[in-house]
Amino acid sequence: MSVLRRNNVQVLGTGDRVLLLAHGYGCDQSMWRHVYPSFLDTFKIVLFDYVGSGSSDAAAFDPTRYSTLNGYASDVLEILHEVEAEHVSFVGHSVSSMIGALAANREPDLFESLVMIGPSPSYINDGEYTGGFSREDIDGLLSSLESNHMAWSATMAPVIMGNPETPELAGELQQSFCRMDPMLAHHFARVTFLSDNRADLPQIKTRTLILQCAKDMIAPASVGEYVHQCIQGSQYTIIDATGHCPHMSAPEEVIREMRAFL
Repeated sequence: MSVLRRNNVQVLGTGDRVLLLAHGYGCDQSMWRHVYPSFLDTFKIVLFDYVGSGSSDAAAFDPTRYSTLNGYASDVLEILHEVEAEHVSFVGHSVSSMIGALAANREPDLFESLVMIGPSPSYINDGEYTGGFSREDIDGLLSSLESNHMAWSATMAPVIMGNPETPELAGELQQSFCRMDPMLAHHFARVTFLSDNRADLPQIKTRTLILQCAKDMIAPASVGEYVHQCIQGSQYTIIDATGHCPHMSAPEEVIREMRAFL
């Protein structure tokens, strides 16, 4: 199967530097539409959907390959090699921040920089580490998703998106959740919310920007600060935005900080 077809890869622009935009759980590449046009003049933009998301080929799903985030990182690397990318700036939202970290650790010479938007190496509290959720919280979230995908989507989308004054954003996120095959949605959720990538952070040698929303129910500031402390030389910026999807709710803030960093 073609890698480009498998992940619905789109390549835009003709710049020498590559900007790969990686979506978060339950999302797809369309959610970068407010951000990527601002970089078309200087970058070749690579957009894609993870297997099971958006317009990817769901038939390519392999429960063994995708049993950890490393499987998704392998897809990222395959995409970059397929489009003959060099000097890659990887922008990852949410779980994609850790996927990008894994990819960069495996092939550091391929990556010029990492931008992590709302990253979390582990969602579960552990001793002095505060991920934001107890194991019981996560088990309940996954159980709810498995038992009623539609109801879970309707409940969680407004929590994840925040910004109740713009309900259309939560509506778009809810629709994106609902388009996923329920089995694949539950599988990706388990991998996302049960992964622990804290040990991978100190290995990152790629220049890194961490963008943290001022108010985020999914990845609180304490998590962003932890990621910053673990990645030597990283830049940590709190943006004036609410919720877990600032590339949708506050794209101007994200674009400004990305431009300054890149």
